[in-house]
Amino acid sequence: MVPVAGRSLKREIAERYREVNGDHPMTEADDAYVSAQFVVLEELCAIHDRGAEEVRRLMLEGFLPLPGYLRSDGAEMVPADLFALADEAGGTDGLEAWFTAHWADPVAGGVEWKAYLGGRYVCLHSVTPSTIRRKDELTAAIAAAPAARDAGSPQWSARLHLLIDELDRLEPGFTGYDRLRFGGPTSRDTCIDAMRARFPRPAGLGS
Repeated sequence: MVPVAGRSLKREIAERYREVNGDHPMTEADDAYVSAQFVVLEELCAIHDRGAEEVRRLMLEGFLPLPGYLRSDGAEMVPADLFALADEAGGTDGLEAWFTAHWADPVAGGVEWKAYLGGRYVCLHSVTPSTIRRKDELTAAIAAAPAARDAGSPQWSARLHLLIDELDRLEPGFTGYDRLRFGGPTSRDTCIDAMRARFPRPAGLGS
């Protein structure tokens, strides 16, 4: 969607963000979490010698992802590596083709691109095609683990906790706001915390 002439780009970003995520309150705890995990857009642009207005325009035109969060004071919070993928792809013009090429199925690549542009991959410390794909593989494997033939065996427990530990390293802690915008538990809730509680790590397995 092309920005509307004469309108504040920051206001358009906020409106687009709420279209994608819904209109949910940010608590003090949410703000503290986001401030620790993300960077204010203007501050990141200053570090990289980029204009914030131009970056907002690229977001609205579908060349860069929307902010991961809007803090309660209206600050657009973005990951510190916001520009890394575009730099790797040789610029924002080639980012979509570079990104979607990481999926053999063009439809799947298009779905992931749309999710990436929405700024909703706050479930990863570093958002890249490889970490997105690996997260999907890990969550599917963890969810399927209780139905394995050898479920409950020491070998099964060792495999399960290796998967959980790897996912734990990929994912941040999330915050209450995330459970509102995603409409329920996060993948950390279901695939890490709940699975560790349901299937405790055997003594001597390590961590």
